[in-house]
Amino acid sequence: MSQRIKASERIALVDKSNLMSPMLVDTFQRKHNYLRISLTERCNLRCFYCMPSEGVELSPAGKLLTNEEVLRLATLFVKSGVTKIRLTGGEPTVRKGLDDIISALNALRPLGLQAIAMTSNGLALYRRLPELVEKGLSHLNLSLDTLDPYRFEIMTRRRGHDAVLRTLDLALSLPLKSVKLNVVVIRGLNEDEILDFVEMTKDNPISIRFIEFMPFTGNKWEKQRMVPSSQLIQQISERHPSLSRGSAELNETAQTWKIPGYQGNIGFISSMSDLFCSTCNRLRLTADGQIKVCLFDPKEVSLRDELRRNATDEELLSVIGQAVKGKHEKHAGMENIDVINNRPMILIGSARHTTPSLWGLRVSHRPIHRPGHISSHFTSGHRLKSTNALTHLDQHGRADMVDVSDKKPTKRTATATGRIYIPEIAYELLTSTYPSKQPQTDAMKKAQRKGDALTVAQVAATMAAKKTYDLIPLCHPLSLSKVSVSLTPEFDSALPHKAGRRHRASVMCEATVTCEGKTGVEMEALTAVSVGLLTVWDMLKAVAGKQMEIGEVYVTRKTGGQSGDFVRDCVDNDRDEADSETT
Repeated sequence: MSQRIKASERIALVDKSNLMSPMLVDTFQRKHNYLRISLTERCNLRCFYCMPSEGVELSPAGKLLTNEEVLRLATLFVKSGVTKIRLTGGEPTVRKGLDDIISALNALRPLGLQAIAMTSNGLALYRRLPELVEKGLSHLNLSLDTLDPYRFEIMTRRRGHDAVLRTLDLALSLPLKSVKLNVVVIRGLNEDEILDFVEMTKDNPISIRFIEFMPFTGNKWEKQRMVPSSQLIQQISERHPSLSRGSAELNETAQTWKIPGYQGNIGFISSMSDLFCSTCNRLRLTADGQIKVCLFDPKEVSLRDELRRNATDEELLSVIGQAVKGKHEKHAGMENIDVINNRPMILIGSARHTTPSLWGLRVSHRPIHRPGHISSHFTSGHRLKSTNALTHLDQHGRADMVDVSDKKPTKRTATATGRIYIPEIAYELLTSTYPSKQPQTDAMKKAQRKGDALTVAQVAATMAAKKTYDLIPLCHPLSLSKVSVSLTPEFDSALPHKAGRRHRASVMCEATVTCEGKTGVEMEALTAVSVGLLTVWDMLKAVAGKQMEIGEVYVTRKTGGQSGDFVRDCVDNDRDEADSETT
């Protein structure tokens, strides 16, 4: 067969594939050439406008579409006239086989598929994104509702703000046809950051899309929390009077606006205040195989069940056609949308995902990092460089986790010590192998029933070292190589009583922690000692609860890290000075 004949047949196949099946045309003559496929109901963030505060009941694995089922339906839709497919979730990056799905979708381009898009929170996308683009991903929407890492953690109940910005930075350097940033605007939470987001478009070819807060099951939508797009446009126009309306594209949900001289643009998705239903060309396929013809319509039709009863393509297309023909001219007004029977957003295929039980909390509008100039490298803020500055604060004094991404892992150790002073009767209980021959009070018997106090304290200290990042908010999670804890009872007859504050008996706790990591383990050692001593207190409180005292908690030595090794040589002097001050 000649090359000319082959080319003609290929052109004819593409032309045929671009014809819109009547099954994708509704009774209002809207042609649905855009399919959103939810790949999973799971997400690695917890966002209130996406997920109800009580969580959601996830579908059993057997109820979800398999990769093969997803691709069969995608092929059928493309053959019927769909030219754009967007992969959503939950969070699509948590779906196994995502790269294989994108690669298989890319093979549908000869049938008429023109765009393979994905919406992601970007948290775990950085390392995978280049490969996904290579396999065919052409459009990317990232979701980020705040430029402040502190507010991000409050809104999402997860860390990862820097990871999202790093993914965004990478996306702008890759051969994607478009990179968009979705920002759900909610009054009382983030509407004060609008102008900061706008400035991101100055030097970057990015589209910032402000989305009105929409009602879904369990997200406690309130009209007063929704900021109409018209108000945002007015706010931006006051800062940028030259703001003008961009060219409108057919079926585009966002009103596009542009500031002269800015590389990017801004858009407004006004699903609540200014309906765009008349040009809607979208269909949704949920992770469990239901087709939804409107985001706000609770009615669903199961394509999964049809697939699993071995329906032919013609039968599947007939079911799809019936669903499309049942699509209303427009969805209900914002105050009449059915949020009882409709799914939560996370189970539909969300535009963005954030926190359970944030409702009722108004994030205070303390000063946040305002990037005066944002280049292609996005950053969450600059640390104070002064050696007298607190490393966990940014330049505005806000809590800020130290960035260790550029550091190389090295072996690090830290040793901390501390002491709890106890009365003599408690000391005897700790050190006696058998119960004392002197009369036993009920309190003494209760203390003994708790078991070996020092062994329990040793275990508690070891566990605490491993959980330091859960207890101290800005500590990094570390993989510890070893935690060694010792607790030693000591009796110093030369140490005088100090009006109930000092006692001759005490327990010294020492903890040494080792890891191969990017940051030190001083906090882990200190946490181990502190919890170990508190456990001794708890074990002995029935006997000596009003007489014990914890103190002298120090880091005595450390090795590794940029600051070098350290040995504290004044612990004994500090104890002597403390004793002399109370003489």
